[in-house]
This record gives sequence, structure tokens and C-alpha cells, in this order.
Amino acid sequence: MSRPSQAKITTSDHNGVSVIQSQAHAASSSSLPTAVARLQQVPQLVPANPSAAGGKALPPSKMKKPLADKDSEEYRQRRERNNLAVKKSRMRSKQKAMDTQQRVNELKEENERLEAKIKLLSKELSVLKDLFLEHAHNLADNVQPPAGAEGASPAPNNAPANGQ
Repeated sequence: MSRPSQAKITTSDHNGVSVIQSQAHAASSSSLPTAVARLQQVPQLVPANPSAAGGKALPPSKMKKPLADKDSEEYRQRRERNNLAVKKSRMRSKQKAMDTQQRVNELKEENERLEAKIKLLSKELSVLKDLFLEHAHNLADNVQPPAGAEGASPAPNNAPANGQ
């Protein structure tokens, strides 16, 4: 049994992509029907210019779209929708900026209140420290040294005072 020979056919489609198809050709003595031979065709996509775009297909957003006639109803409707979308986007942007500015003002006011509270609490702390130190100094002054010689220890409480 002989193996059929295959020929490759290269064609270009409208996107500049080469399509390589292999066709099986039966030997002249082979009796394969042409339908079976067509089933063996395998299309392969290969860029027409391998250096263009690094061999990668362009995403749909980068492909050129056919331009609509500027006088057409479709073009006018698309422009109206786009104008409304731009207006809405600008309004949202302005609203967001206003909200941000309002939040900044609120935070500034809160910061000022907190700074005033810090000053008040710092003054109160200073006053309380002064009172505490004054009280501690007064207590130290009110403590009298024991009676008798400066280096001697006081007499025990249970010792008789009259020498008994």
C-alpha cells in the first residue's frame, strides 16, 4: 500500500494571514474518493509577514474599525452617546473632587479640635504635676526628725520613760 503524497498550498486571507493547507493526493492507482481526500485537509494559520507584530495577532481593540460616514445616523447616535458618557464622567469626577475636598475640610477641623484638646490636657497635666510636687514637698517638710541626737536612734516605745 503506498502512502499518498501531500502538497502544501499557501493562500493569504483578508487580514494578511497566510493559510497553509495540506492536501492529500492519492496515487493514480488509488481509489480514495475525493471526499475522503478533502477530510484530510488541515488548515494552519501562519502570519503572512512573520516579522510583523512578533508573530502575534492584534487584539480587537487595536484593529482598525471601518469609519462610519460623518453624515450617517449611526455616527450621529454614537457621537451623542459618547458626548453623554463624557458629560456623565466629568460630573462624576467633579463630584468625587468635591467629596474629597469636603472630607479634607472635615479632617482639618477635627485635627484642630484634637490639637486644642492636647493643649488643654497638657496644661492640666502640668498643673497636676505642680500640685503633686508641692504636696510631696510639704509632706517632706512636715516630717520632723526624731528627738535626741542626730545620729542616735529613738528610744523604743516599750521602754520606761522614768528609768524604772
